[in-house]
Amino acid sequence: MGQPKSLLPLGDQPVIRRCLDSLQAAGVAEILVVLGHGAAELEKVLHGQPVTLLRNPDPASDMAGSVRVGLQHLSAETTGVLVCLVDHPLVSGTTLRTLLEAHRAKPELITIPTYQGSKGHPTLFPRPLAAELFQVPTLRDVVSQNQSRQRLVEVPDSGVVLDMDTPEDYRKALQQWKLQSE
Repeated sequence: MGQPKSLLPLGDQPVIRRCLDSLQAAGVAEILVVLGHGAAELEKVLHGQPVTLLRNPDPASDMAGSVRVGLQHLSAETTGVLVCLVDHPLVSGTTLRTLLEAHRAKPELITIPTYQGSKGHPTLFPRPLAAELFQVPTLRDVVSQNQSRQRLVEVPDSGVVLDMDTPEDYRKALQQWKLQSE
């Protein structure tokens, strides 16, 4: 797409700031941002934000590598890990609050949002299950190995399934953002 997805404009801010705005609106107390490609530019964009910036020593690694970096820096009192992807920038703070409330009610379950029956992101993992990522290759493996410990939460937020992987996806995200902003 010509530049890191996290730096693409969405309204008057880059995508990464939209993601952080939703996390802050949801009341997420501890926000860790694991940087890979484009880390120097992202550090500038995130300067002054109430987040902890971490660098993935292997920026070419997959998402699981970045999550492992974040897991190593969680505070002791953290009970759940909300894995937010920058390519889902339209997830609302209300949806994130719903996931956090579901976690508080059943902290032993993996909480997965759904929209019109389709699974989406972000997924909220109980900390002990997130730590299984040190034994398996991907978060998908953690989810599949814990089928009986999943809770699907239907939300009225298409942002959970609107993935931004291609230029066409980005155009759709821009259209959706404009509709939400009106």
